[in-house]
Amino acid sequence: MRRSALAALLLLGACSTAPAPPPQPGEDPAALHKRLLVLDTHLDTPMHFGRPGWDFGATHDPATDIVQVDLQRMEAGALDGGFFAIYTDQGPLTPEGYAAALAFARKRSDVIDTTLAGFSTRIASALTADDARRLNGENRLIAFKSMENSYPLGEDLSLLAEFHRRGVRLAGPVHGKNNQFADSSGDKPRWNGLSPLGRQWVAEMNRLGMVIDASHASDAAFDQMLELSKAPILLSHSSGRAAYDHPRNLDDARIRKLAAKGGAICISTIFLSELNLAGERGKLFAKYEQIATLSPAEQVALARRWRELDKTQPLWNADFERYMQMVLHVIKVAGPDHVCFGADWDGGGGLPGIEDISALPKVTARLKQAGYSDADLAKMWGGNILRIVEQARRASTPARE
Repeated sequence: MRRSALAALLLLGACSTAPAPPPQPGEDPAALHKRLLVLDTHLDTPMHFGRPGWDFGATHDPATDIVQVDLQRMEAGALDGGFFAIYTDQGPLTPEGYAAALAFARKRSDVIDTTLAGFSTRIASALTADDARRLNGENRLIAFKSMENSYPLGEDLSLLAEFHRRGVRLAGPVHGKNNQFADSSGDKPRWNGLSPLGRQWVAEMNRLGMVIDASHASDAAFDQMLELSKAPILLSHSSGRAAYDHPRNLDDARIRKLAAKGGAICISTIFLSELNLAGERGKLFAKYEQIATLSPAEQVALARRWRELDKTQPLWNADFERYMQMVLHVIKVAGPDHVCFGADWDGGGGLPGIEDISALPKVTARLKQAGYSDADLAKMWGGNILRIVEQARRASTPARE
């Protein structure tokens, strides 16, 4: 490698990684957690933004509201921000299906913008790693946008540029079922990875400087995205398959390949067991996904029944201890330079002992107990994410939108 190129890489690493806070002798882990730049790569909270009578800035009682992320919790739990997802359910691969999904995704993007605008002194949109650091320095929370499932693009890749202009900086090609771009981890192979259009999607993501998200993609699609992408990729909310053998999780060999190419796995709380959607639990979860269509009284009734079922029929057969076992294993496999966090808050994430974002300081405490340094924690909580956002931007072409 030429010396000038090496110098450029060193400069990139220095400017795009969040600096570790200076050690404080005898500091409590909760205090350290507050000083770190803490990001989460997958927040499904926008599904709540359109709820009748719901206020993102208010305090919500867990007994009557199952939201896991709001401004009060973000400030109390020291979550400095993250990626607010434009999630679109998978529909038919038809012009009519694409049109309906596009309209939904545009509306969800607009709802994110209008909600954040109502709290501009407390939280603001970020487009770059530098924006995130600036907002953190201003004591404002950070809101990136992501796109979970590129299905709304139909077969028109020029729409990626529209969502880039709307502020999206992270996107995945697929969700729970195969679509026009890729095979899903939750479906039988159709394309054996990426479709021809999916390969073009990767190139367009790179051109625009958007981070590729491989969560929900099949193993073959992951392998192909990792090979084709000119910038590091990440998984915004995935767990390690060593903890639970499920296709939604990533195996150790692929975690190592991801790390070798500069990417990161943002560790989730999901699929440490099978997802329990039997009987009433499944019906209630389906109703929850349409919570913005419910009246305030119906929302409270849903939350109360949800809490009752948590006692006898929880979504997951796992808890905080099992979660931390998996986290520590993934860090050993990937290394602290290639781990981040995306618990799938408000999208099915959360476990006993780590029910919402107010529990995040417990993770920091356990990582310190395991011997990880403040510098390691700074990378895992925010630095690795910002590095990858910056590397994607720098790898884009001058003609990006």
